[in-house]
Amino acid sequence: MCIRDRVSTQSTWGFQESKDMMKVFQLSTRITRFTLLARVFSAGPPPLKMDFSEKVNTKEVTLKNPDKLKKMNICQAVNNAMDIALATIPKSYVFGEDVKFGGVFRCTVGLNEKYGTDRVFNTPLSEQGILGFSVGLAAAGCTPICEIQFGDYIFPAFDQFHNEVAKYRYRSAGLYNVGGITCRCSYGAVGHGGHYHSQAPEAHFMHTAGLTVVIPRSPIQAKGLLLGSIRSPDPIIFFEPKILYRMAEDMVPEEDYTLPIGKAEVLQEGKDITMIGYGASIRQLMMASKMAEEKGIKCEIIDLRTIIPYDIETIEKSVKKTGRLLITHEGPVTSGAGAEIAAKIQERCFLSLKAPIARVCGFDTPFPFVYEPFYLPNRFKIFESTLKLMEFQLKQYISIQSVSYTHLTLPTKAQVQISVVAVSLKKKPT
Repeated sequence: MCIRDRVSTQSTWGFQESKDMMKVFQLSTRITRFTLLARVFSAGPPPLKMDFSEKVNTKEVTLKNPDKLKKMNICQAVNNAMDIALATIPKSYVFGEDVKFGGVFRCTVGLNEKYGTDRVFNTPLSEQGILGFSVGLAAAGCTPICEIQFGDYIFPAFDQFHNEVAKYRYRSAGLYNVGGITCRCSYGAVGHGGHYHSQAPEAHFMHTAGLTVVIPRSPIQAKGLLLGSIRSPDPIIFFEPKILYRMAEDMVPEEDYTLPIGKAEVLQEGKDITMIGYGASIRQLMMASKMAEEKGIKCEIIDLRTIIPYDIETIEKSVKKTGRLLITHEGPVTSGAGAEIAAKIQERCFLSLKAPIARVCGFDTPFPFVYEPFYLPNRFKIFESTLKLMEFQLKQYISIQSVSYTHLTLPTKAQVQISVVAVSLKKKPT
């Protein structure tokens, strides 16, 4: 019997009970409608019509068979990279929660059937245990490729990362190391994940000397960077933007290739402003750049790729050319990757900056569900910040006067002409 039928049966229900049940029914109807609307709305604004597919950067990689390509999404590219690693590294192992069955995102499909349960297997639901086991394997000379299902649940393993993985080589003065560890982990917003399946935790690991953090933007990058991570002499956390698992598609080389770890890539050259991002945020930068181009603004886009240690030289060179810098990432703005880069660029490029460094990032709040579009940096926020940087004029805020005089009291009694710049504040910047 439905609620309406029960409410209308006065012989069973009194007047007040009927009234209360009708309120419950009306409220439940509103919640249902609101939830459906929230799910649609939480996907955020629709993307611009742009082709985000890419080709291999031949300046970074030389292919033996450049014409032998296969269409892959990021999930398939990651699977292909692990397949190659298992085939070429005898002591490599793939493991994690549900990995034997293909994983929750199906990134390990077919690997167990091909290489057996001795090399591709499930683990208990213990992130700390997964990393502890990885430390033991790597210390014994093996190459563990472990998986943490969601970035939100990587924190039980933080002690292993911070106190064991990152310090193993240092505390033994180089006698032992666990550099063979590569930890794969999905991360970031997905449109409906809420606060336990959407977080971007990469900044937490930037304080841990000895760790490398890598985040790809596309299938070509995912395969090359993952193989580069697996073969790196250092332990690496490989965050995979799960919203792009099946959204991003490229014609990916079938052969074995690696991309450099610790090297950023200039995706688009420009003269007016430098834009920096990584992972899924690169698409937002590209769409914002297209909007800015309609206003005559030429943007230079840099994909960081390796979050720590990041490629400061490439960023510095670009900022000295453009004079403006905008950084974006999904994680909270306070103490995020953007804060570190902004501080470093301010030290190195202070006299080249034409405007304050802008950060377009997530808010300092738990990751929301319904309000995800407001939380995430998108092309509109980036475009608005770009216009503000271009409109900023230093002369509006300060008055500069040059004063010269002769100094006669130096120890050498030499006469030295000294120029003094007097800076006074005209008005407070908004």
